[in-house]
Amino acid sequence: MAASGSKKVIYAALAGNFLIAVTKFVAAAWTGSSAMMSEGIHSLVDTGNQGLLLHGLKKARQPADEKHPFGYGVELYFWSFVVAILIFAVGSGISIYEGVHKILDPHPIASPIVAYVVLALAIVFEAVAWWIAFKEFNKARGGRSLFRAVRDSKDPAVFTVLFEDTAAMAGLLVALAGLLGAEYLAMPWLDGAASVGIGIILAATAMFLAFETKSLLVGEAADPQVTETVRAVVEATPTVTRLNEIRTLHRGPNDVLLALSVDFEDTLTAGKVEEAIHTLELAVKARFPIVTRIFIEVQSARHHDEMAAAELAARKASQES
Repeated sequence: MAASGSKKVIYAALAGNFLIAVTKFVAAAWTGSSAMMSEGIHSLVDTGNQGLLLHGLKKARQPADEKHPFGYGVELYFWSFVVAILIFAVGSGISIYEGVHKILDPHPIASPIVAYVVLALAIVFEAVAWWIAFKEFNKARGGRSLFRAVRDSKDPAVFTVLFEDTAAMAGLLVALAGLLGAEYLAMPWLDGAASVGIGIILAATAMFLAFETKSLLVGEAADPQVTETVRAVVEATPTVTRLNEIRTLHRGPNDVLLALSVDFEDTLTAGKVEEAIHTLELAVKARFPIVTRIFIEVQSARHHDEMAAAELAARKASQES
């Protein structure tokens, strides 16, 4: 997914969450609602998170240098992971704290109509932001299920905003239920219970996002379609005897490092091998522009198999020790 698409989603969420956060805090101060205060904190945290994602996108575009020869693409993955931690530590932690405090010391909500109006407006604004994020995510989704598409996605900026907005919509509905229960059932502690429920929603969202972004930070391979197409291109090259090994690594949503071990025909001169490598690089990059760096190792099939066997033996010995 293009960086411009990611930015569009983030800017929409940033503007919406900031305005909603201010409105919720005013309503919380006016009504004394714990759930409304939790929702304000939630929106404020989301606003900060979108700022961090924009920072990550900017850092990821920095060109490679001597200290970071493969570029800064992983910066986006790092800041997305930080966002997940902040959702858990700040958003969830404070919401649960506020809720428990209200449950232990319940008091009626003043001017609940103010809270209802704010929640109604917030639901509308969040729905618009969610729809923008969902449409952008759908462009790269294809025929996959939503869960499968998130697991396969290499762009955490879009799916982070999508899940933040989903959690926000769920939180607003929980807050509304808590306020209605507190007023019409004359049970003020339900307002605090709603705040705890919002905290639990945020905690679950944060854990899922942390799991997904941690996988990207550790290093994920490119889509199997990329791998299989590259394999077909290499194996179709007349001068190639065997493709020994192919490895890919995403260093950003649109930055894939490709490493190949190739056995060329023994009769080729060094110049012919160089020409064959150059042709392969051009063919792969023309098919997949996201493959920004290609490293091709010229290695006989016998030598590759020997090295692979030695590596496997060393790994087994390490596991047994």
